[in-house]
Amino acid sequence: MSQISLTFPDGNARDFDAGVTPAEVAESISKSLGKKAISATVNGAHHDLQWPIEADASIAIHTMQDDEQALELIRHDCAHIMARAVQEIWPDTKVTIGPVIANGWYYDFDRAEPFTPEDLGLIEKKMKEIINARDPVRTEVWDRPRAIKHYEDNGEPYKVELIEAIPGDEPLRMYWHGDWQDLCRGPHLQHTGQVPGDAFKLMSIAGAYWRGDSDRAMLQRIYGVAFKNREDLKKHLLMLEEAARRDHRKLGREMDLFHMQEEAPGQIFWHPNGWTVYTTLQDYMRRKQRAGGYVEVNTPQVVDRKLWEASGHWEKYQENMFIVEVDEDHAREKAINALKPMNCPCHVQIFNQGIKSYRDLPLRMAEFGSCARYEPSGALHGIMRVRGFTQDDGHIFCREDQIESETAVYIDFLSSIYRDLGFAEFRVKFSDRPDTRAGSDEIWDKAEAALLSATRAAGIEPEMNPGEGAFYGPKLEFVLTDAIGRDWQCGTHQVDFVLPERLDATYIGEDGAKHRPVMLHRATLGSFERFIGILIEEHAGKLPFWLAPRQVVVASITSEANAFVHEVVETLKAAGVRAEADIRNEKINYKVREHSVGKVPVILAIGHREVEERTVSLRRLGEKQSSVIALDEVVPQLAAEATPPDLR
Repeated sequence: MSQISLTFPDGNARDFDAGVTPAEVAESISKSLGKKAISATVNGAHHDLQWPIEADASIAIHTMQDDEQALELIRHDCAHIMARAVQEIWPDTKVTIGPVIANGWYYDFDRAEPFTPEDLGLIEKKMKEIINARDPVRTEVWDRPRAIKHYEDNGEPYKVELIEAIPGDEPLRMYWHGDWQDLCRGPHLQHTGQVPGDAFKLMSIAGAYWRGDSDRAMLQRIYGVAFKNREDLKKHLLMLEEAARRDHRKLGREMDLFHMQEEAPGQIFWHPNGWTVYTTLQDYMRRKQRAGGYVEVNTPQVVDRKLWEASGHWEKYQENMFIVEVDEDHAREKAINALKPMNCPCHVQIFNQGIKSYRDLPLRMAEFGSCARYEPSGALHGIMRVRGFTQDDGHIFCREDQIESETAVYIDFLSSIYRDLGFAEFRVKFSDRPDTRAGSDEIWDKAEAALLSATRAAGIEPEMNPGEGAFYGPKLEFVLTDAIGRDWQCGTHQVDFVLPERLDATYIGEDGAKHRPVMLHRATLGSFERFIGILIEEHAGKLPFWLAPRQVVVASITSEANAFVHEVVETLKAAGVRAEADIRNEKINYKVREHSVGKVPVILAIGHREVEERTVSLRRLGEKQSSVIALDEVVPQLAAEATPPDLR
């Protein structure tokens, strides 16, 4: 038998017989490792312990201590165990696919009767029985005719269709978990008992079209989550509870911020409270941009397709654009326009008006640009994912030798804004050249080196995100982590040599000749809509005082206090505080409870004593105790808190 050489992570290599399995390799190292092994990485690919290795390779053996591999296997095995449990309880159910997803898995089933929430408990119970049985997991490679016949004989048409879609040269790997069998690429654990029986939970049921095609059968999808231990599962479930409590859609209703309706899918109806948050944030950003040397512009909503063709968006982005046909003077052919999905081509048009000199650069141009992008209805999510939105968009036209300095300036600009908005820390991803790109390698080398150097000069070591740059240049992605550990990719900063070329942007250099500017695309918040949603969830509705739509409610305890209530309200308004009166004939506890649900930061209660002493009883949101304070003291205190951070 021929020999192969396997190289281990420590650099040592050993010879084995060709066809050796990772399980045998682990056993040869030590009996302990042989028992603990769950999978291997062979030449960078995740490998089942049962799969033979036929040629020289690098190899690493994994145990349950290796989180990434262990979680993938646990979740993948849970999908199979769940499908087996479903078919054992309801034998007529047909199975389709069950992939691993973030934190868990799902599996799609074709069953005549709908699953109910109560069924999830039955399935979980059966899954635990299968896990406790410690049934062996084995795998075989079958040829295509044998596999198709197997599934036809067993009445599994979806598996037959899957096989027919697999390329002819790809092996068909069949897995058994006990007596239950599934078509799967693997890898898997070695027996069902390796799945932690107390660290998984079935979460929900949803509908899903087969192969994502609305003309095909509607299947039933069951979602589950799984972890390595019960403690991690408990943490995840608590996080989901907290996320539900913070859901911006729920809080948006309670705070009367906005609503959405079928007649305008993916678009927002802002109520007075929500629009106050929006405009307060926009005013803050406008002041920050002016202080940062930006000139503000505004560009058209509807633009002729000719510009989108010239910029390249018509070819590469048309499916996400809303097309508008206009019958211009009853012409034979209608004029075709598009609602702008982004602002960059229009900003180049402004740059191109008049002659620009190298002395004009860098030119920092900003727009609160209203954009429209088609998002599938299934992808829409509150105000986080919409079809109509406004970007705090900016484009910096500069020379090549200014890329580094402008990037450093922008990172400082973005950092100060994130700090003001309560995000003291953020991560930065560096996305370099993709396989499909425009521009020479020399230009990419310059752009990437300048972008990476500037990021490090700002004291940030970015995470590398290979191959994920835009087709026209590398980019930085700024990722915020919220109060419950979720990541939100918000700001971006991209280097573009392509659009100025396509749209013929030039400036006169020091040598008197024409040169192409570099275009730096940047957005700090991203979209106002999405960022406001993030802020609502980050603060659980308890927005910073300066940003809160209703900052103070002055509530009467008795009707005799009504006149003083109005005086306090007017005094606070004059000092720049958003204040309103509540003189309804309701008990003060009822008023406090109602305004607390609406996330009003401060409630000032006024009764007989407060009127006589010209004081207020101040209670802050989330605090049980109130304090009595003189009106002359509380007004400047609240006025200071109401001042936006850039004006303090």
